[in-house]
Amino acid sequence: MKVQVLNQQGAKVSDLVLNETVFGIEPHESAIYEVVKAQRNAMRQGNADVKGRSEVRGGGRKPYRQKGTGRARQGSIRAAQWVGGGVIFGPTPRSYRVKVNQKVRNLALRSALSAHAQNKTLVVVDKIEFANPKTKDFTAMLDALKVNQKSLVVDTAICKNTILSSRNIPTTAVGVANHVSVYDLLNAQQVVLTVEAVKYFEEALKQ
Repeated sequence: MKVQVLNQQGAKVSDLVLNETVFGIEPHESAIYEVVKAQRNAMRQGNADVKGRSEVRGGGRKPYRQKGTGRARQGSIRAAQWVGGGVIFGPTPRSYRVKVNQKVRNLALRSALSAHAQNKTLVVVDKIEFANPKTKDFTAMLDALKVNQKSLVVDTAICKNTILSSRNIPTTAVGVANHVSVYDLLNAQQVVLTVEAVKYFEEALKQ
């Protein structure tokens, strides 16, 4: 699998042969689903909370005597059946994280990269660097690379000027290769990788 390596002006610099085991596999939909689901779960705050009968204010004494009133016996006005009472089995703060095996995570990452490679939505550049933090320069680079959809730009190290140049573009995200997730890759319609990022993925995900 061979792709063109472009510079920031969109001109071809060289050709690069991609590793078939990383960029050329059949996307594994089940692995992608499991990993994205786990990543979305980990994003949840899990801070929903309600008060049980022991936490609701009041209800310290028995509302009326046990027998002789003709009504059902009651022990507290803060029991669940009373208005203003506690909630039974309500949500409490918790973590929604689930464990996914490393092999499954790697398979899903290879699947996401392969999907972009097969759909011709993967762009490889030799390097990304800016002398000054200008959104205009970053936009010019995207136009030269024909990146006109929601995109993700990945390098092994992101300089401050690159971050500042890109942060005002709502349809573009910038990420570091060792922190890019499957969700990030699938959430982008086009992916721009530097040659160093390609080498990182090939080394980290090789079988």
